[in-house]
Amino acid sequence: MRRRALWMLFATSVLLAGCSTATNGGTPDGASITFDLPSDSASLSSSIQMMLLLSGLVFLPAILMLMTGFVRIVVVLASLRTAIGVPMLPPNQVVIGLALLLSFFVMAPTFEQVNTLAVQPYLDGELAPEEALSVGIQPMREFMFQQVGEKDLALFVYLAGLPRPKTEADIPTYALVPAFVISELKVAFQMVFIIYVPFLIIDIVVSSALMSMGMMMLPPTIISLPFKLLLFVMVDGWGLIARNLVLSFLR
Repeated sequence: MRRRALWMLFATSVLLAGCSTATNGGTPDGASITFDLPSDSASLSSSIQMMLLLSGLVFLPAILMLMTGFVRIVVVLASLRTAIGVPMLPPNQVVIGLALLLSFFVMAPTFEQVNTLAVQPYLDGELAPEEALSVGIQPMREFMFQQVGEKDLALFVYLAGLPRPKTEADIPTYALVPAFVISELKVAFQMVFIIYVPFLIIDIVVSSALMSMGMMMLPPTIISLPFKLLLFVMVDGWGLIARNLVLSFLR
């Protein structure tokens, strides 16, 4: 017990000596402990900018869907399957992929302006991130102003409590984007109505023929489906739909 008490006393004296040495600002070997911080603030700033840029990529799908022609195209293509009577053909992946390709085709001139005016100058160090964002949003705003309806735009300006705008620059982007989406849905539903009419006529004719023959228990959709597919193929339906979708943005 006495030997254990002596060892405890020795360890306590060593710890107290270490604490007093650290308080005096030195170490037992006379060496000092320092922490080197990076002196290059530019590299730290570029790292933060890269982190913010990668975080902003999360919003890229929403921007792609709501600020381009994707909404109109995907609604029309998805409704076409229901009008024909085959809700799962073509599959959702094919419909969304075709909608993306048509959206890129329609938005190619706008994306080229964004790349020329904002992306390339930012990568070359000629523009700050805030300047690149403000410059790059202008071609997108011009595209949306070309497609948005006046009533829809006035609605969201009123809901935002903004004064009556005199120019397009007076309308903020947060009011322009929802007005643009509403206008796209309105145009898409108008195109869907036109697409439904010929297929509806086929359904009515087939249903009337079945009733006249007394075959009321047979679902008319089973008989009308081959005729609707035949009509769609004969008029080159996919080419006609793609042509009218692209031309609907050129107004």
